[in-house]
Amino acid sequence: MNFVNYFSAIIIPFIIAFTLFYGIVEKKNVYDIFLKGVKNGFKIVIKIFPTLLAIFLAINMLNTSGIINFAINIINPILDVFNIPKEIMPLAILRPISGSASLGIATNIMQENGVDSNIGLISAIIMGSTETTFYTIALYTSEIGIKKTRNVISTSLIANMVGVIISIMIIQFM
Repeated sequence: MNFVNYFSAIIIPFIIAFTLFYGIVEKKNVYDIFLKGVKNGFKIVIKIFPTLLAIFLAINMLNTSGIINFAINIINPILDVFNIPKEIMPLAILRPISGSASLGIATNIMQENGVDSNIGLISAIIMGSTETTFYTIALYTSEIGIKKTRNVISTSLIANMVGVIISIMIIQFM
């Protein structure tokens, strides 16, 4: 464990020093290249800001409106038939939308039920086997200008649903 701590403490300064050294050897103006990269990064941030703002607004609206709890109450009979714990459904619903919201939900699930509980283990597997679909697609497609995302979104949501189902099945069969 000490090696990992030591390695993680020196890797970033090493990468910076290596980059500077390589730039000097190649006779490049490292500072000008750095500034050009910062300017390009700033342009990207400005370009994707409206998309990120819309996603964060939608997440807050879902959380405060109670729609998620309403949806879980509607599908609760189906969850009972398949022995799916309803505690993980907010995580399964919000994971494709927001990484930070789903991380908060997973943390709450683990604090309330325990890390080693079936619900805690399912939450951990869901977090590791699914993606923040809408965020990722919105970010990448807005950056490169793709407008037709219907097939990408549906395929990604199916993959997320499979990740959730497999997470539940793994823990139920263990």
